[in-house]
Amino acid sequence: MHANATSCTVHAEQPATSALPDGPIARKEPNEAHYATWSVLESVTDPEIPVVNLREMGILRAVRQTATGLEVVITPTYSGCPAMSQMEDDVVNALATAGVAARVLTQIAPAWSTDWMTPEAREKLRAYGIAPPHPSGCGTAGVNVIQFASKKTAASAELTVACPQCGSHNTTETSHFGSTACKALYRCLNCLEPFDYFKPY
Repeated sequence: MHANATSCTVHAEQPATSALPDGPIARKEPNEAHYATWSVLESVTDPEIPVVNLREMGILRAVRQTATGLEVVITPTYSGCPAMSQMEDDVVNALATAGVAARVLTQIAPAWSTDWMTPEAREKLRAYGIAPPHPSGCGTAGVNVIQFASKKTAASAELTVACPQCGSHNTTETSHFGSTACKALYRCLNCLEPFDYFKPY
């Protein structure tokens, strides 16, 4: 008989029970806490990008012991992400199948950042045909300031996105929204292939 796993969502106004890591999380080693649970969760992939798992994407934030038992914390890429409920279900199912009794907590604050992606995730995205995001600076600890750029500054800071197929920087954005809202559609002017660019957040 398998142990039960449950899920719930914590919104921005509710404080976390303990601080979450700020940045990418490396694969856990056998001597680290809750290694068995982390290992089970290595098999849970992003529903929209199946070549990367939730830890590599920065969505899996913590496995921790609380007064009420083991807790797994995930943070969706954005609060309206259509894959959010699927991610919760996949984590719950993976834990239950492995006989791990844990509560799955979906926490939306602090907000997810593309800076939380691991280097492995970025390489896997590129190999899959998606240009990985440029650094956003949003994943830096203690940064909670919103800054606005003038139209002139914003136009001069246009990104150069390398084609994941041929590596050329001779690319252009054809649509600000690609296959999903978190991606933009680009076209390489060298190899003429279209590709998604994962927008930095």
